[in-house]
Amino acid sequence: MKILFMGTPDFAVPCLDALVENGYEVVGVVTQPDRPKGRKGELAPPPVKVAAERQGLRVFQPEKVREAAVLDELETLQADLLVTAAYGQLLPKRLLEMPRLGSINVHASLLPRWRGGAPIHRCIIEGDKESGVTIMRMVQALDAGDMISKVVVPIEETDTVSSLHDKLSPAGAKLLIETLPLIESGTQTETPQDESLVTYSPNIKREDERIDWSRDSRSLYNQVRGLNAWPVAFTTLNHKVMKIWQARVNEEESAPNAEPGTVLKAADGEILVQCGRGTLALVEIQPSGKKRMMVTDYLRGVKMEPGTRFGAEEDQHIG
Repeated sequence: MKILFMGTPDFAVPCLDALVENGYEVVGVVTQPDRPKGRKGELAPPPVKVAAERQGLRVFQPEKVREAAVLDELETLQADLLVTAAYGQLLPKRLLEMPRLGSINVHASLLPRWRGGAPIHRCIIEGDKESGVTIMRMVQALDAGDMISKVVVPIEETDTVSSLHDKLSPAGAKLLIETLPLIESGTQTETPQDESLVTYSPNIKREDERIDWSRDSRSLYNQVRGLNAWPVAFTTLNHKVMKIWQARVNEEESAPNAEPGTVLKAADGEILVQCGRGTLALVEIQPSGKKRMMVTDYLRGVKMEPGTRFGAEEDQHIG
């Protein structure tokens, strides 16, 4: 079975490697163009390109995959099946129907929950207890195709985007290899998604990163871990951004009469902050212009008095 593979970030790399390791003929790999990265803005290849070149595969990096000239070239590959994993562009009907066995997608959620571009972030932010990977038939609507196979991955209390990503990525690759023989033999079962259960996971925006201290401590804890290690939740202090990398819910100490965002204590390796309900203990932070650090180290050099307030109204214009 000849496969055309499309993917871009780290999540997709185990799928591509598994295809090669299991003897499938990958006739081409389509990924996003190299993009500027870092402070110097030097062009960097996407992880899938690096993996494809390591495997000696032919790589395509069109700016827009729907252009006729690009589709004409991909058609010459005569792929039997198109496999995508976090590619990053909506695909045209002509491409989806090009392979004789159609097109499938490896999606990092238990569909129909969390269609869209940020399913790993959103499931943690919303406090889900489980996630997983769904392999589905691709159609011309966002993650709306029939489901072929699934694997469930529990979400632990301490999971972050990074740790859950590192569980889902190999789980998706394993599920793909288990599913491909069914598709090749035509014995797969395809189940329509229940539209009444659909939720969406749009890409993370700047306002999703800002901590609103009027919310309860549990939801803020989920926000912090649901944005670690990218793009990282933040608050403001003295008109400067402070990123919050790690925190924990404190069930014992609270001052209900204090304004949300007020520091109740800054000692013993944590900064305890009043929330709309409950308190959040900051454990690892990144002050503006500095590297990430444990609060223990931060408090060695900065004296923070109780009553200090994060995210005060005058700071809300910080973008």
